[in-house]
Amino acid sequence: MSTTYDDASAWFEANWDPTISLGDWWARLADAGYAFPRWPEIAGGRSFNKAESAAITRARRDVGAYGPPNGVATFLVAPTLFQYGTAEQQERYLPAIVDGTVRWCQLFSEPGYGSDMAGLATSAELDGDEWTVNGQKVWNSGAHYADFAILIARTDPDQPKHKGITFFLFDMRQPGVEVRPLREMTGDAAFNEVFMTDARVHESDRLGDVGAGWHVAMTTLSHERNPENPGLSETAPFGEVKLSLPVGEHAGAEARNVDGFSISLSGGGGALFDRVINETEAWTNPLMRQRLAELTSMRRIGRWSNERTAARMKAGVQPGPEVSTQKINGAEMSRRMRDLGLEAMGAKGMLWSDDTPTDGVFHRFAMFTPANSIAGGTDEVMRNVLGERVLGLPREPGESDQREKPWKDLPKG
Repeated sequence: MSTTYDDASAWFEANWDPTISLGDWWARLADAGYAFPRWPEIAGGRSFNKAESAAITRARRDVGAYGPPNGVATFLVAPTLFQYGTAEQQERYLPAIVDGTVRWCQLFSEPGYGSDMAGLATSAELDGDEWTVNGQKVWNSGAHYADFAILIARTDPDQPKHKGITFFLFDMRQPGVEVRPLREMTGDAAFNEVFMTDARVHESDRLGDVGAGWHVAMTTLSHERNPENPGLSETAPFGEVKLSLPVGEHAGAEARNVDGFSISLSGGGGALFDRVINETEAWTNPLMRQRLAELTSMRRIGRWSNERTAARMKAGVQPGPEVSTQKINGAEMSRRMRDLGLEAMGAKGMLWSDDTPTDGVFHRFAMFTPANSIAGGTDEVMRNVLGERVLGLPREPGESDQREKPWKDLPKG
């Protein structure tokens, strides 16, 4: 372990330079295998274990060096490509993910189907060696600057809704794609709606078999709900990136302008919460201490559960309903941190400005917290999964019929 840390520390001491461009810095990290050391070598990693990767991260932080790219490309697209991508697809897309030169978004959710993602209506029809895509997606993080997207579309309306879906790697920069940002109550616009009109995707950019897209998408979502995902880093997962900007300048701007979604997704809410508690007198209140103890227990259980799931996934075991438990637990912890943090601030917790604790960044996290119970699967859907798959409860009324009927015969919207 010490050798790993010492080697990485020496490398960062010799190579970290805040005056070089962000693009050059990420290229250095990628070439050295220090961007995502737990990834396989084919993806620019070193196939390191969690402890070795943690040693590298600690060495980087001790030197004060900026972290690797973060976002849909690193924690969703890359692990899905590891499992389902052809050698040609991996060779074409992974290098630009590792060095951050290409940005991705996720086109799954649709406005007419809410939590019933399998009911999606966006269509893809084969025309020679290309598919023609028409439809609308929503809540697409970072779509306004993404170069590519992972897309699920209906390719066979005569099949039941879960079986007629196919997974694609989709070019966002082509004609026929319109992106409209959605403003949140935090003032940020991390999410978007995307309209596709006769857009095209080549057959070589189909991921997995035709009609097997639901299974591929569930694998993708299991990575989204895994806080131990090796593709996550502490850098902001969403936001405009100028690769030509000096990396030190980029890091400073990111720290000032980070949005609530980025804080939640990168796990920064926990660090902000700890800072608030340590800077206030929360521990002097016995009732507050009791609530903090309960939250501490939840955080420890959550870490243990996440590590166990990560180990099973590394061993090739497909994640099961345990990720739903982790998702619910994560949303509940976010709410408790929000409430305890704002209460610990006293009167300053009621006002959001730059002169409040954490310079107002915790308030931004607090305002975004309700979305944690929606994004990536609502709490209600997660509880249904646990009820049906763990407790053996019957499905929702009429759901069994919907799973067997052709999608075209189901009620829409």
